[in-house]
Amino acid sequence: MREVVMNNKTNLLQLEERFYQLADVTEPNTFRSLFPYDEIPKIAFNDRIVPHDMPEDIWITDTTFRDGQQSRAPYTTEQIVTIYDYFHKLGGPNGKIRQSEFFLYSKKDRDAVYKCMERGYQFPEVTAWIRASQQDFNLVKDIGLRETGILVSCSDFHIFYKMKMSRREVMDHYLSIVRQCLETGISPRCHLEDITRSDIYGFVIPFCLELMKLMDEYKIPIKIRACDTMGYGVNFPGAVIPRSVPGIIYGLKTHAGVPSELIEWHGHNDFYKAVNNSTTAWLYGACGVNCSLFGIGERTGNTPLEAMVFEYAQLKGDLGGMDTTVITELVEYYEKEIGYRLPSRTPFCGTNFNVTRAGIHADGLLKNEEIYNIFDTGKFLNRPPLVAVSNTSGLAGIAHWINNYYHLPEERKLDKSCELVKRVKEWVDAQYEDGRVTVITDNELVIQITNCCKELDIVL
Repeated sequence: MREVVMNNKTNLLQLEERFYQLADVTEPNTFRSLFPYDEIPKIAFNDRIVPHDMPEDIWITDTTFRDGQQSRAPYTTEQIVTIYDYFHKLGGPNGKIRQSEFFLYSKKDRDAVYKCMERGYQFPEVTAWIRASQQDFNLVKDIGLRETGILVSCSDFHIFYKMKMSRREVMDHYLSIVRQCLETGISPRCHLEDITRSDIYGFVIPFCLELMKLMDEYKIPIKIRACDTMGYGVNFPGAVIPRSVPGIIYGLKTHAGVPSELIEWHGHNDFYKAVNNSTTAWLYGACGVNCSLFGIGERTGNTPLEAMVFEYAQLKGDLGGMDTTVITELVEYYEKEIGYRLPSRTPFCGTNFNVTRAGIHADGLLKNEEIYNIFDTGKFLNRPPLVAVSNTSGLAGIAHWINNYYHLPEERKLDKSCELVKRVKEWVDAQYEDGRVTVITDNELVIQITNCCKELDIVL
């Protein structure tokens, strides 16, 4: 029976509409009008708007050691433990990086799990990702983990073409697997793979309603991870499901009755939308967004964890205790210990993310760094803004480079009228007059500045 209940947020009576039944179709619904394989996917609108509903408490979860390892050489046990330590420090005392998930297939994976658990951190909590089998459930239980992810693909592409089953058959299969997991006392995290190509009201919501019934029966939380496996999700108001991120989150909360604290978004970046879609999931009611450090993941990668740290701060007005300087420490660790170098223009992390080459910009930085720097990157990332010296840097750019490279205090900073700056610029200009096309390196500048300082009897 449909019930009239009071909505505690709007203080209005509303009619509960949790009567969605499985649409056990005989032919797969692949939304061919939205996803014509021989054309670019379509973004369609019906202008049905759902309200913002951001939870009071939102957080980040991590998949660096699971999805993040599926597109690169596996980390060593020692590397995993070190990165996990960094996550603990980055997440701060309030545990804004709530969980990290791990594979359990190999001895190396399990050794890393044991060593991370030995750290005794409350956050990030160590969780697993396993195949849907009793053997793997037992492995999770033997290790002593409270929660594990389970793959429950939900689009007809997967149900009909990969699993070769009907919707009814696959739902019954999934529910039996989840029940087995609950029988072992482990909290399942259901990974709804390919949700942005699924029949939301014909399969996803009926399935999640059944999951909520199991949760009530066993009194064990069942988490729903909405996986935008192919990056098709969009955040535009009024876009149609299954591509609408607001529509998916609203449907899970309102129609399937999944609490915000049990909803998590897992995005991919195939269409450059991973960060925006993850933020949108927060805005419309998901407490968790699942990320990978530096966005490293399958194909174009996952939602970058470091990006969501700054999205959190912009939405909440503070960092919630997170220590953002750890991001720079992680960049340095990856470069020196793992041999992985990020593209130079990667936001917050790349070598050039706050480096300017334009002389007019350098002049602005010299006068007031706020003019051309996104925020106090020296404070939050231990990365003050820099100027790369080239034929376009001008006197201001060279002065700014010297001031920052030599960490000159305010009272000793050089301006563009300084004789040392003029001498260095004359050398730089001569380089490009001779046909040079590359940026001047730091080492070259240091040598030239040292020589000029000797000639001018200056000590920096």
